[in-house]
Amino acid sequence: MEHWMIKAIFFDIDGTLVNNQSKALDSTKYAISCARKNGILCGVATGRSPVRIKEVTDELELDMHVVYNGQLVRVAERTIVDRPFDPIVLTKIVKFADENHRQIVFGGKDQLAGSTTMMLGQSIFIKRLVSFFPKKFPVRLLKKGLQIFSPHRQKKRYEALAILNEPIYQCILLSQESEQEKLEKIFPECSFQRSNAYTVDIIPKGGSKLLGITDFAQKMGLEMSEIMAFGDHYNDIEMLKGVGIGVAMGNAQSKVKLAADFVTSTNEKNGIYEGLKHFGLIY
Repeated sequence: MEHWMIKAIFFDIDGTLVNNQSKALDSTKYAISCARKNGILCGVATGRSPVRIKEVTDELELDMHVVYNGQLVRVAERTIVDRPFDPIVLTKIVKFADENHRQIVFGGKDQLAGSTTMMLGQSIFIKRLVSFFPKKFPVRLLKKGLQIFSPHRQKKRYEALAILNEPIYQCILLSQESEQEKLEKIFPECSFQRSNAYTVDIIPKGGSKLLGITDFAQKMGLEMSEIMAFGDHYNDIEMLKGVGIGVAMGNAQSKVKLAADFVTSTNEKNGIYEGLKHFGLIY
């Protein structure tokens, strides 16, 4: 595929656009700046919320945001895709979380609300702090403990949240991978996306990063063959397969690499820069 056919590039955030300290490398900033100067739209496709997205993406200049795993798409601050939960399905999720004292966060258009523990874990400060822990630090045990312990045991804790009076696009549940099948049976009306082993993103059935990108392409008059995407985790596989060029980071899981058209360097070693240079999108 000729490099001039690529008109838009989407980047996953954690493990892709930013390094293990949740910061964009200088080479990444330079590469994206060059691509945009060459007339290529650059943006993110992420499970993250639009809340404090500038902070998460380390103040990178971006043209579009596919957030909440494709449920909300914005271009230049204008919302072009808006796909929230059906109120009946959302009520079911809230009831499950309240009755089982689960840690959960609800994502609205401009705010997040729910578990204080989860909100803290979502912050960029905590992610950067955890990156400095020794590799053998038992983070898995720590997060498993958070799932068992909840400082808020009152009944109908989440039902009273004001955010539930507005559209909700995604719920983030503290949940280990072993619980996935159980959740799928409880909520057949939902899709589940994972970017780590400890939390799962719950979205309306059929939702995905690829769906958000497809919607974006249709709205912008682009072909999917004109779009490139970078990713590193399982929830990026469909996206990498569905666009014109899918690039896996060097730190990606093996299944992600197999799904990609090209494997670049890691998020710590100029992976974005090298991937764009390989396809002639920057020089």
